[in-house]
Amino acid sequence: MCKFSRIIPIILVSVLTLCGGGYNCLSAKEVKDSVKIYFRQGYSLLEMSIRENQEALARIADSLEAGYADSVYVLQKISVIGGASPEGSIPLNKRLSEKRANVLFKYLSRYGELPDSLTTFTFIGRDWWGLVKLVENDPAVPYREETLEYLRDIASRSVGGEKVEDNNVGRLSRFKGGAPYRYMYQNLFPELRASSLHLYYKKIWNPIKLPPVAAVPVPLPAAPEIRLSPLPIVPYVPKKPFYMGVKTNLLYDALLVPNVGVEFYLGKNWSIAGDWMYAWWNKDRIHWYWRTYGGGLTLRKWFGRKAQEKPLTGHHVGIYGQALTYDFETGGRGYLGGKPGGDIFDLASINAGIEYGYSLPVAERLNLDFTAGIGYLGGKYYEYIPMDQCYVWQVTKKRRYIGPTRLEVSLVWLIGRGNYNKDKGGRR
Repeated sequence: MCKFSRIIPIILVSVLTLCGGGYNCLSAKEVKDSVKIYFRQGYSLLEMSIRENQEALARIADSLEAGYADSVYVLQKISVIGGASPEGSIPLNKRLSEKRANVLFKYLSRYGELPDSLTTFTFIGRDWWGLVKLVENDPAVPYREETLEYLRDIASRSVGGEKVEDNNVGRLSRFKGGAPYRYMYQNLFPELRASSLHLYYKKIWNPIKLPPVAAVPVPLPAAPEIRLSPLPIVPYVPKKPFYMGVKTNLLYDALLVPNVGVEFYLGKNWSIAGDWMYAWWNKDRIHWYWRTYGGGLTLRKWFGRKAQEKPLTGHHVGIYGQALTYDFETGGRGYLGGKPGGDIFDLASINAGIEYGYSLPVAERLNLDFTAGIGYLGGKYYEYIPMDQCYVWQVTKKRRYIGPTRLEVSLVWLIGRGNYNKDKGGRR
């Protein structure tokens, strides 16, 4: 009994020493690691020069690469949150919050495994509740108490989806003469243009790593100091969206004139389009003749709410130019554009003017574009009469016409990365 009475206290002291020395033998502990990154207004590009983005990303990248050496940490869940400040349209802010969250997640995925099964994404869009918290912590906001009450009402009604007809930003910009809005736009809105990533770990006892045993120090020769240069942080640059449309004018198709056009989005609501048409039908026995071909270029400027939400959609104005020739005759007098037997330059009539149109989404990858234009149509044309197997020239005239010269109802196929209509069955 005396032997056992001496051994048992020693065992208890050893176990308590292990449990009290930073090792939780009975329960697990949750640890959270987070990073918040800021963006320029209206952009989702990850830029290291904004605020402390570079330092924040370097810190969490080091944590993901190195792990934790003094105990075992098991990753439990990952939360990725993207937000935007209130200015701008509702769809635009939803897209911004989604892109910002994805940009941060993809960047950090290069430094450590972030399993999809543990990850949840939250796309806030207009972060009204975030603005409420900022106003609560900033006593300098003009009419602070009235503004807080106003913002809480907006945030409460926006739960579940903000409605365009509420015009929350417009009403807020006029509240108290606009003084609170101007202050928040300058001082608080930049804080909302951000995305954050939260890592939740469970800390458990590591049975392999035991407390160090005291030992007699033995002097060793000094080792040369080795300095490792940190790896440069390469910003993640998302692929740029590409917008292109391939179209056909249904009115020309109805007149048996096959045609095709392409349009490229240049950026900043500008686009350039080119088109070509070609038809050559004839029945010499009854002198039925129908010929037309030509092409042109159009430079367009897009505007309006729809155009801000997605390129190549909504209102547009433009200038156009076209070179074409024709030959119309149905058994009587015929009209031939340009010099008979000449090349395209001899045959061409010139058409130029200004246009207005609207491109309406009708499916995920289809728009219907309505366009009308007024301009000038000029050039020589020849009148002739078909006789037997010959075409007898009658007179040469010049056409100088000013008026409607363009009418289109075009079916447009949308091509390119990100070039789809979300509210018509497109991806969300």
